[in-house]
Amino acid sequence: MKRNLAYALMGMLLSVASCSFTNKSFENDDKDKLLLDLITYVLEKGHYEPKTIDDDFSVSVFEDFIDVIDPTKRYFLAEDIKEFEQFKFQIDDQINSTDISFFNLVYDRLIQRMEDAKGIYKEVLDTPFDYTEKENIDIDYEKLPFAASRKDLKERWRQQLKYATLGTYDSKVRKPTKDEEIEKPLEIDEADQNVLEEEVDDEISEETMNPEEAEVFSRESTRKTLDEFFDFVSDLERKDWFVQYINTIVDEFDPHTYYFAPDDKEKFDVSMSGKFEGIGARLQKKPEGAKIVDIISGGPVWRDGQLEVGDEILKVGQEGEEPINIVGMRLDDAIKLIKGAKGTTVDLTVRKIDGSMDVVSLTRDVVELEESFAKSANIIKDNQKFGLIDLPKFYVDFDDYTERNAATDVAKEVERLKEAGAEGLILDLRDNGGGSLKTVVEMAGLFIKDGPIVQVRSSGKGKDVYDDKDERIQWDGPLVILVNELSASASEILAAAMQDYKRAIVIGSQQTFGKGTVQNVIPLENIVRSNDHDDLGAIKLTTQKFYRINGGSTQLEGVKSDVVVPDKYSYIDLGERDQSNPLKWDKISPANYKAWNGYIDYDRTIANSKKRMDNSAQIKLIEENAKWLKSKQDETVISLNYDAYVNDEEKAKEKSKYFKTITDYDSKLTFESLKYEKDLFVKDSVLQEKRDRWHKNLAKDVYVEEAVNVLQDLKNNSLEHGKLAAKD
Repeated sequence: MKRNLAYALMGMLLSVASCSFTNKSFENDDKDKLLLDLITYVLEKGHYEPKTIDDDFSVSVFEDFIDVIDPTKRYFLAEDIKEFEQFKFQIDDQINSTDISFFNLVYDRLIQRMEDAKGIYKEVLDTPFDYTEKENIDIDYEKLPFAASRKDLKERWRQQLKYATLGTYDSKVRKPTKDEEIEKPLEIDEADQNVLEEEVDDEISEETMNPEEAEVFSRESTRKTLDEFFDFVSDLERKDWFVQYINTIVDEFDPHTYYFAPDDKEKFDVSMSGKFEGIGARLQKKPEGAKIVDIISGGPVWRDGQLEVGDEILKVGQEGEEPINIVGMRLDDAIKLIKGAKGTTVDLTVRKIDGSMDVVSLTRDVVELEESFAKSANIIKDNQKFGLIDLPKFYVDFDDYTERNAATDVAKEVERLKEAGAEGLILDLRDNGGGSLKTVVEMAGLFIKDGPIVQVRSSGKGKDVYDDKDERIQWDGPLVILVNELSASASEILAAAMQDYKRAIVIGSQQTFGKGTVQNVIPLENIVRSNDHDDLGAIKLTTQKFYRINGGSTQLEGVKSDVVVPDKYSYIDLGERDQSNPLKWDKISPANYKAWNGYIDYDRTIANSKKRMDNSAQIKLIEENAKWLKSKQDETVISLNYDAYVNDEEKAKEKSKYFKTITDYDSKLTFESLKYEKDLFVKDSVLQEKRDRWHKNLAKDVYVEEAVNVLQDLKNNSLEHGKLAAKD
């Protein structure tokens, strides 16, 4: 994002806010009302396309808030909804007058109903389930009415809990085959999380039980899960639920405008920078303490070597001070005690896996989440070498751009691949949800001489063209970009620019996600001259739309691949067009640019690739699998009869076996790490194991295989062009 834009917007807001909020008085100094007033003010003044807060807006907030806090309709009764409906057309008036009566009523009732639910689920789970009974459950909860009475609500819980136990019951009655065993992933995808909220406690056991034992086991397993869930809910405070209400209001403006509570803002910053200061361990709350569920390579815990996955932290002390007992404490609060500034010491009282007690002192440090960053690999085919760069997101440190960021990292990987002899380059942007606008402009400049990369327009203003002004070209060889339905925002800017320049061939889904908007993060405390409420958090605000250099918007439409190949998401509703309240598509005048002239027969290369894909048995199988997954997703009526369940599972198992050959595919390509990474393996076996698994998966990836084929075609075209030029 452009820093000057953020400052300009901040200046505009501050100039008005200084008189709007300095002396404003709120009854009982209510922080919630102040927060509501600030956010609606910022939305009105700063949003790209502000909405009118009227009765229609009120109805949307009413319906969406109820859906957010009770999506499966197992807390509220119909009589509650009827009582809430007195506010259905009044929420707009309440927002404008900073009245939170609607929220207070719903929140108080929710806490009451959740307390009732604790009794209901225990009553239900005290009674054995009859799996011989022929009955169904409809899991399309959106169409489900709210229960008319506690009796009806208990029946709803019974069906939902019976449904929840079926899989566990089946795993204990029938011994799983080898194909059904679960392989836990080595890498954790949630790189922006410091804790894991879920963990698989019970692995599939090879020991079978008789039906009576299995029925008891499945109920108790479900009871344990619900006990832990309600324990987590009990840790939530009123302010946590109010954040949900605020974000329901904010979400009406567009899907990417979002309010960050103070802790959430910190997590967002971590996700964007890929680093934080702490001990380098992911934790999960347990009744006995905070359990270590993952150790981050290179962090203090990893370097120290005394702690391991499964150890439980019971007490936390600071620099030799009296330790604080964290057993029963909110996990977020415990993490605040454990994390801290680089160079400081934390003393952890730990119960080891073997039951022994120990005190481990660690010096906190900057922890980098390796899985957040760009990584590269050599690809060897027919004595030719190509390079692949995987980029999970366009990361950046907003406080210091000179720190590690996606653009500089990709530049380093490009240089390393060039030195290793790469003759073509693949940039993998699949599942990349975007990030910093500045990094994508700089990154695009690595592949062209100079020129416009993206056009940006603010509300009611003309367009700004963001150019690459550096005439150096770091990579002038063949280039392929891989995308899918989850490639969004900055990924779409890069793919679109390279496509418009005819600089790269884009291979992937029919269209990418379709997010064509720019957000700025505005700290709310900067909008009030005096603040007695501590940190007020921040709002991520949609302030601009971006456009391709050809003038078209990626909003809703995304980027259409040059070579369309199906994947498992092909028929699933995932894009911007499937989100709530997206902004519309439009277009503006094109920028002044010239297409790349480094290769000839660009169109022939695309035609050849399409022909290969059309004749690929692997691609046909993937598309068939995608259609099957969509059909399974559309099934909302599920049998709760065990025999019917087994019959459905057997059919699904046969289909799974059929589609298993997708993962058996072998491209015959060889993947290897670059020299600098191989040197790291000497001290980091975990990193080596992660890379080995990544390379193994890449070798099964038909999209990467086709990308290499395209690179070969582009390389051959270039050679042919060179020979013809020499003759002339």
